[in-house]
Amino acid sequence: MDDDWLVFDPEPSRPTFILPAGSVDAHCHVFGPGDEFPYAEERKYTPCDAGKDQLFVLRDFLGVDKNVIVQATCHGSDNRALLDALASAKGRARGVATVRPDVGHDELSEMHDAGVRAVRFNYVRRLVDPEPDAYYHRIVERIAPFGWHVVIYFEAADLEERWKFFTSLETDVVVDHMGRPDVTQSVDGPEFARFLSLMEEHQNFWCKVTCPERESLSGPPRFEDVVPFARRVVERFPTRVLWGTDWPHPNLHDYMPDDGDLVDFIPGIAPTPDLQRKLLVDNPMRLYWRDDA
Repeated sequence: MDDDWLVFDPEPSRPTFILPAGSVDAHCHVFGPGDEFPYAEERKYTPCDAGKDQLFVLRDFLGVDKNVIVQATCHGSDNRALLDALASAKGRARGVATVRPDVGHDELSEMHDAGVRAVRFNYVRRLVDPEPDAYYHRIVERIAPFGWHVVIYFEAADLEERWKFFTSLETDVVVDHMGRPDVTQSVDGPEFARFLSLMEEHQNFWCKVTCPERESLSGPPRFEDVVPFARRVVERFPTRVLWGTDWPHPNLHDYMPDDGDLVDFIPGIAPTPDLQRKLLVDNPMRLYWRDDA
């Protein structure tokens, strides 16, 4: 792994907040192990190994019932580690893959049967080199017959530039990590207002209220400066929000969060049992397990 890589906490605290039955960690990853699932040559980082077995131990420790595993950029479009984790989860996981425009129907069909329900488009330049819009449109055309959705990862300053393309997508669209708001600005300021407008004007958009550890300056365990942003989203769009741990927390450089703290963050942003159930159970089940309904 990279010399400055921070390894996930092997002994997180047990949360004081008890997750409702059926809760879903809707954003987490698996890395390798590299000797079995080699990392992509074009990767911009080399992580520690963090495989399916460690993920499932954390799932059970936190009281999570299911996972949505998101393909990591260090694996590129080689989804074998993701698919192996889905096969081992025995129906308790769904996947978000990375594919290229030339992916075949048969390959997509096999991935769908394995539990993949979305593709991810990453626009964070320190992690990937974004492609032209036409590249992503071709992928959307490929996945449309399967009813998959699109997950997008971008930073707040990029939203204006990408607005036209994002809003052209006719699938459901899930925004990672609230579009990475700048929490030094006001929750009522113009930058976050643009993101709220995206959610308000386009009913096919969903939001993950995840990764306070990436956005906060006040820091753990409460991430007080992130709470107003996440709570605003949860209360305004209660049926289109998701939560996840982001385990094993790639590309952090200052500290490694305690996953117990991330669970205990939930009541501050979803203060009622009704909001908690929508965030943690109803919404992810409707989006990722609708075939089972």
